[in-house]
Amino acid sequence: MYERTAARGMVLAATTVLGLSGQPARATDEIQVYNAMIAAVGQFTFQQHLNYTPLGMKEPPFPSGLISNGAINGTPEFAYGVADWWEVGLYLPFAIQNERFYSNAFKLRTLFVSPHAEQRDFFYGVNFEFSNQTPPFAQTRFAMEIRPIIGMRGAEYEFIVNPIVDVGFGRFGETHFAPAARVARKFGQDLYAGFEYYSDWGKIGDFKAFSEQEHTLFAVTDFKIGVVDVNLGVGYGLTPASDRWVIKTILGYAFPVPGNNANASDRAVAGPVNPMTRALLRILQP
Repeated sequence: MYERTAARGMVLAATTVLGLSGQPARATDEIQVYNAMIAAVGQFTFQQHLNYTPLGMKEPPFPSGLISNGAINGTPEFAYGVADWWEVGLYLPFAIQNERFYSNAFKLRTLFVSPHAEQRDFFYGVNFEFSNQTPPFAQTRFAMEIRPIIGMRGAEYEFIVNPIVDVGFGRFGETHFAPAARVARKFGQDLYAGFEYYSDWGKIGDFKAFSEQEHTLFAVTDFKIGVVDVNLGVGYGLTPASDRWVIKTILGYAFPVPGNNANASDRAVAGPVNPMTRALLRILQP
């Protein structure tokens, strides 16, 4: 009787561990909906992402993984405009939990967009991001994010969708669908307020039940303090599998374009030809 009970316990424990192993870490170093606006050609930009989870999940996403409750996650983000349709970037993600600092190595990204998206009613793009991860953050050493960008912007409102696909490589790697979206109203030259939605539906082809998925809704505002762009948001988890409360901040600064005094977005651009534009023109041709 004892042996049978012990065996059941071992099977249950093994099942639990294996179940957790399939869950990717959702490190919240960057909580942002991409809007296809990029640095001007030759321009460097800097953003500091900081996110605090005052009330979150109290169990790790996998054995020895970081617990989100009470944690601070963030990353500096360095970007450079290669062309009016192409930007590259570098992230150095980190977390602070129980007064201990954790580094999550680095992420590299390359972002392709429709040029001058801020001047367009309809805009689009796609971001490819490669991650080199450390054990407390994920069970896969390498990962990739594919983030399409589709948006519409009018005089007062904007609506943007990022249907993100997260790919983990290696033994525990999975491909997850993690869509994000934003709707906001413009109240002034540099003032927006609205809502942003972030989620993780689970493994593509085997989505979890809704209660086991991550769904978080943020009330957000964007404004400027001098030359610094500010994004603030407070998020509420809509399911038991989501962190209950998350506070996010993004501080951004665009360095002056060398040798140019005009508005960066008005610069005449020379450089590589946008492959996305050429592909789109071929599709639209009769």
